[in-house]
Amino acid sequence: MRTIPVSQDEVAQDVRKIVVINGKGGCGKTTVSTNLASYYARRGYPPALFDHDPQTSTMRWLKGREKSMPEIHGVPVQIRQKLGVTRSWHLRVPPQTRRIISDTPAGLAGNEISEHVRGADCILIPVLPSSIDIEAGADFIRDLLIMGRVRSAGIHVGIVANRIKEHTLALQRLERFLKSLNIPVVARFRDTQSYVHAAEQGVGITELRPTRTVRREAEQWKRLVDWIESHSNPRGVSLHAHT
Repeated sequence: MRTIPVSQDEVAQDVRKIVVINGKGGCGKTTVSTNLASYYARRGYPPALFDHDPQTSTMRWLKGREKSMPEIHGVPVQIRQKLGVTRSWHLRVPPQTRRIISDTPAGLAGNEISEHVRGADCILIPVLPSSIDIEAGADFIRDLLIMGRVRSAGIHVGIVANRIKEHTLALQRLERFLKSLNIPVVARFRDTQSYVHAAEQGVGITELRPTRTVRREAEQWKRLVDWIESHSNPRGVSLHAHT
């Protein structure tokens, strides 16, 4: 049976919108977005994955995903809609959608930030453990809190420490920076080739064969999703009850 897509405002009331954002490119927004989408898909919470990046990396990842895998609906925001199709129709999602994940572009500033976080339940900010990324992250977080008005809107914000290497000076520097913020660190993902292997196959890391590395990373993804659900689900329903 063909499903008729609906607008984001028309989806079920228990839909949640998660925005993955950072003004600096190369911090792992697409990796976080695609892995989060695959995590939800496997647990029976059909996700819609919005790709706002002109490079359409998220859509390329989806094209490599096997049809037998749990479905993820992709929305290529930057691709021009077909002739005769309105933009609102182009951005519509399946009615069974329960989680909307927005992979935002780099270089956002000013009013662009507020436009991308509008309607979000949670905001995730990936940050890499390098001096350049830490400084850029600090500037962006300041702009997000001011321009995005996220706290006055009641939107929960979490930091994702990405591509970390344990027992390094870079990690120590990142940890000092994160402690200076009044924003929780909701997950710490290691710099491992497993993410590369997963991306090549159009899957998330938790969909790979459960090696020791994969299981360790899966613990962080569970921690991240638990935080998202506890801060965006008014009924406090545990996502992992559906596994």
